[in-house]
Amino acid sequence: MKIADTSVIDSSQPYLIAEIGVNYFDIAEKRDILPLEAAKEMVAEAAEAGVDAVKFQSYTAERLASKHSPAYWDTDEETTESQYELFEQYDKFSAAEFEEIAAWIDDNYDVDFMSTPFDFHAVDYLEELVPAYKIASADLTNHPLLRVIARKGKPILLSTGASTVGEIDDAIRVIEDEAPDPELCLLHCILQYPTDEANANLGMIDHLAEIYPEYPVGYSDHVPPDEGMITLLNAVVHGADIIEKHFTLDKTLAGNDHYHAMEPDDIRTFRENVALMSTTTGASRKEPIEDEADSRKHARRSLVAATDIADGERIDREQIAIKRPGTGIAPEHLDVVVGREARSDIAADEIIQWDLV
Repeated sequence: MKIADTSVIDSSQPYLIAEIGVNYFDIAEKRDILPLEAAKEMVAEAAEAGVDAVKFQSYTAERLASKHSPAYWDTDEETTESQYELFEQYDKFSAAEFEEIAAWIDDNYDVDFMSTPFDFHAVDYLEELVPAYKIASADLTNHPLLRVIARKGKPILLSTGASTVGEIDDAIRVIEDEAPDPELCLLHCILQYPTDEANANLGMIDHLAEIYPEYPVGYSDHVPPDEGMITLLNAVVHGADIIEKHFTLDKTLAGNDHYHAMEPDDIRTFRENVALMSTTTGASRKEPIEDEADSRKHARRSLVAATDIADGERIDREQIAIKRPGTGIAPEHLDVVVGREARSDIAADEIIQWDLV
């Protein structure tokens, strides 16, 4: 599977998406700059930190939620108790703004521009801008939207938060009906904002890979980042080829998606840890490596004379010690040596070779 010019399978690093979402509005307010300026600043910071893609969200509150839709997030972190009210605060960007951002990225940074469409209108205006479509977990059962996206013929990243295997089966079937042999990646996700560490259930990545071997698997994360970015690293250990995580320039900002987002230094930490993990993983076939040659010879043990042994004397067990280095007869041959005659004088502490017995 490729997104733009990047292969996302069997790479030493996962394809990393910084989910800017709509966090730029809060950054703009804090810094007293325009939202478009804040969005570009966030893109720049994410790109310089080492992501492969930056992703936004394309929606309007009117198309997305009823005015009677209750919150499903932690209202201690995000106090807005209505989905409509929250989305209405952050739905001021549309085709023109995203076109400008995508063009600016293309001129300045080697990262992919992406945005999650939440309605048919957004799917259409993003068509010329994105190399792949991301479908949110909440829309996995929105088959009309899946069909429209699948007909575009682009790679699809499908989040699977809060879904059953049967619902995932149905979503895949809808996509495959419109686009046979699609480029599709299934993203394990927990639809809890924020996700408790104990709820991350990264073992589900293995299950998705087992039941859908024809498709790559990734992870969309909502766990607040730890100092070592261990949650994301663990996702890679479990085989995630694509990682998506919310991104901010200030985790201390209240509400929205800042409180479980990564900052630029978190990206750098994650990339460094994956590189180290890849380096230490090394070969998959168990065998001695070249740099163990001296250790094999000198750290292992040999049969050594515990006492002086005279020429022609029959060797008994008490006359044999087992010591380093391993340049003589190996200890596994102890029973072969005991009872044999010495062919010459053997001095105490001398390493016993086969020509001496």
